[in-house]
Amino acid sequence: MKPVINIEYCPKCGWMLRAAYFAQEILTTFTEDVHGVMLQPSEVNGRFVVRIDGNEIFDRKQSGRFPETKELKQLIRDVINPEKDLGHSDKKNG
Repeated sequence: MKPVINIEYCPKCGWMLRAAYFAQEILTTFTEDVHGVMLQPSEVNGRFVVRIDGNEIFDRKQSGRFPETKELKQLIRDVINPEKDLGHSDKKNG
């Protein structure tokens, strides 16, 4: 079964649009690789966490920032389809 990406965000902080933007980017990039993206309003203030099938891949509080779109796509790709080429969003070798 294809993985589900979960984006838990703080609605009180106004981060729903950011979460929705990331969801759109994920679904566009990983159309064939994911079952779906779930947006989950958090009950914890300031939370913005991205998980794949329950496994955390990014936490805003731990990193002290939001992920860049390119970075988030790379983190997801590395878990769900390491061979996938992300084109211009991919890491530069060397």
